[in-house]
Amino acid sequence: MASSFQGLRQKAIRIHQWLAIAAGVGLLIWGLSGLLHPLMTTFGRQQEVFMPPQRAMNLQNIQPIHQTLQKAGIHQAAAVKVIVGQDQNLLQVTQAQDVPRRYFDLTTGKELPDHDRSHAIYLARYYMNLPNDPIKEVRLVTEFSSEYPAVNRLLPVYRIQFDRADGLLTYVYTETNVLASVTDSWKSSLQKLFQWFHTWSWMPQSAEWIRILLMGFLVGSIVLMAFAGVVMLVLIRRAVMAPGSRGWHRIAAYALAIPTLAFSASGFYHLIQYGWDQPVRNLKLSPAIDFTQHTYPIHQHWTEISSGLRVNGVSLVQTADGQPLYRLALAMPKKDMPVTDKQIRNARFDGIEKTGPALYMTATQGQPWEPGDKELALQLGERFTGVNREAIKNIQLVTRFGPGYDFRNKRLPVWQLDYGSPINSTIFVDTATGVLADVTLDSAKPERWSFSFLHKWNFLFPLGRDWQNIIVSSSVILILGFMAGIGLQMEIKRRRRLKR
Repeated sequence: MASSFQGLRQKAIRIHQWLAIAAGVGLLIWGLSGLLHPLMTTFGRQQEVFMPPQRAMNLQNIQPIHQTLQKAGIHQAAAVKVIVGQDQNLLQVTQAQDVPRRYFDLTTGKELPDHDRSHAIYLARYYMNLPNDPIKEVRLVTEFSSEYPAVNRLLPVYRIQFDRADGLLTYVYTETNVLASVTDSWKSSLQKLFQWFHTWSWMPQSAEWIRILLMGFLVGSIVLMAFAGVVMLVLIRRAVMAPGSRGWHRIAAYALAIPTLAFSASGFYHLIQYGWDQPVRNLKLSPAIDFTQHTYPIHQHWTEISSGLRVNGVSLVQTADGQPLYRLALAMPKKDMPVTDKQIRNARFDGIEKTGPALYMTATQGQPWEPGDKELALQLGERFTGVNREAIKNIQLVTRFGPGYDFRNKRLPVWQLDYGSPINSTIFVDTATGVLADVTLDSAKPERWSFSFLHKWNFLFPLGRDWQNIIVSSSVILILGFMAGIGLQMEIKRRRRLKR
C-alpha cells in the first residue's frame, strides 16, 4: 500500500515537473512575442495627417443629383454622398459592397471612369503627406489575409505600395475616405514575427485543430502554474525566505503571480472562444436606396439652406419606410485636433469625432425632417435586425473608441443599440451612410471584457497609451525574467543533480 502511494506520488511529481517546463516554454514564447505588439503600436509607421481631406461643401451650381444618377442608369444604390476629391468635390456612389465606387463631376454630372483607384492613390498620398512620391503597385483587396488580417475590419480596400526603400504600404478605404492601415518593411517584419509566434499563423488551415490543442496545452499549463502559485501564496506562509534564486523566485511570485494568471487565463479564454472561428465581416451596407422619387432641387436653395452653417458632408440616406433624406453633417471645431506624431498616434487609438451633428431634409419636398439622427439610428436598427425597437434596452451615441467599440472600426461617431431577446447583442450603426459598422453578441461580451482588461490591460487607459505600453511591457519582462527564466534554471539544476 505504501509503495503504491509512493509510486503515485512520484508520477504526480513528474507530471507537475513536465507541466512546469511546458509553462516556462509557453511563457517565453508568448511573452517575447507579446512584447512585439507595444513595439509596433509605439514605434511603428503611422499616418502623417490625421483629419480627412476638408473642403467647403457648395452645392449651389451642381447638376441635380437625381438627374446625374438617372443618366448613369443608377436607380438604386447602397450609398450616395458628396466627398472631397483631389481637385474638387465629387459625387460618390456605392452600388455593392465589394465593387469599386463610382464618381461623378458635381457640375456636369459626367462620370469619371475608374476613378476609385485614382481616389485611393490621392488619399494614400494625402494621409502620408507624400504628394509626389511614385506608386509601385495598386491592388483592390476584397478578402482578409495574413498581410491584411481581419483585425482591420474594413473591406474592400486598396493596397497601395509606394516605390520607396522603406517598403511603405498603405490600405485605403474609399467609402469613408479613411486610411485603414499603414506599414513598412520594419513594421511588417514585426507583424509576421508576432503572427508566427503569438498566433502560430504558420500552421496550415487544415491543421487548425492541432494548433488549438498545442496552444491550449501550453497556455493551459501557464494558467495552472499561475493558479497554483496564487493558491500557495494565499495558503502557505513562510516566515523565512530561503537564500539564493529560490528566495528571489518566491519574492517575484508575490508580485507576478496575479499578472501571469491574468495574461494566461484571458489568452486561453480568447483561444477557446475564437480559435476555430473564421473571420466575420460584420460591416454591412444599407439596403439599396430607390432614387426615382428624389426630385427636390437642393442646389437651387443651397445658399439659404447652408447659411451660417459649416457643412462638412452631404449624403443621401433613407428611412425605414423608404423615404429618401438629405443628411447634412456639420463640421467639428478645429481646435484641439491632433497635429504632432504623438497626438496622431493617441488619436488613432482613442478616437476623435471627425464630424459634428447632422441636419436632415426630405429629398422629395425639401422639408426639415424633425425626428433627427437618433430616430434614423433606431430605424436602421430595425432594418438590420428585423426586430421592433421595443427590443432595444439602451441607445447611445459613441464618440470615442473603447472596449466595446474599439479603434479597429475606424468609424466615428456611431450609434450603439443594445438589444435584448431575441437578438441578444449590441449593434453599431453609422447614420452618415446607413452602415452597420459592427455587431457584438452578448455571449461574446465577457470574453471581450476579459481580453481588453486582463490581456491588454486597458484599465490603464487613463494613464495614456505610452504609460500603458511601458507598464505592460515591464510586467511581461519581469515575468519572463523571474518566473520563466529562474523557474527553468531551477529545473535544469534539479535535473543535473539527479543525474549525478
